[in-house]
Amino acid sequence: MNHSSAEAEPETIEPLRYLKGDAAAIETELLRDYKFGQQQLIELWGQACALAITKAYPLSALSKKQPTVLVICGPDENGSIGLVCARHLRIFLVQDYEPTVYHPKRSSHSLHQDFTIQCEKMDIPFLSYLPTEQVQLINDAYNLVIDAMLGLEADSSNIKEPYSGILVTLKQIKIPIVSVDVPSWDAEEPSQDGINPEVLISLIAPKKCALNFSGKHFLAGRFLPYDIQKKYELNLPDYAGTDCLLEL
Repeated sequence: MNHSSAEAEPETIEPLRYLKGDAAAIETELLRDYKFGQQQLIELWGQACALAITKAYPLSALSKKQPTVLVICGPDENGSIGLVCARHLRIFLVQDYEPTVYHPKRSSHSLHQDFTIQCEKMDIPFLSYLPTEQVQLINDAYNLVIDAMLGLEADSSNIKEPYSGILVTLKQIKIPIVSVDVPSWDAEEPSQDGINPEVLISLIAPKKCALNFSGKHFLAGRFLPYDIQKKYELNLPDYAGTDCLLEL
């Protein structure tokens, strides 16, 4: 029996692209050509990170009465994102998250300093030191740790103090770790010696080191202009409703 028309072929869905070297170029275009401000991008990302944490760790999933969160911030953009994330967690009063920031190497950049002041004005405590020799103190005091130390510039073969020592400590703790954009290892290759976060929050698009990540993985990149998505063949999935992030 002949059919007058062939059956429609299923639409081919291109796989999500994992960035190897284009993340910095995309950010440069957003700043230069699309007139996003650096503060604007950091605010978008930091808020999305806070929302991802509330989805991954609702109060009912946390074992301690007070949902205490230790946010460890680096000196560059990832550290600023961590500061904004801490501020938004503090704003979520209905959730009662209690962030504490450890920020051992502060940047001289005025924008970074502004984010720090915003946290201080909201009575978010800052640790003067991390008890690296007493890992159990960290396990007892906090529900989870947010790793906002080293972003795209991370190179697992050349991580310096104080962050190399902090990473040694984080590999020993028992509480969950959430990493911002890339776990603090090389952005392009996963490190066997690196920390092992339960949750990863990718910004713009996932990076190459997350290709085989097996934990809970969120993506915060909905704000990206369509032309950039197309130019870099990101093949981003559809975000539900009005959500600014999605779980991959």
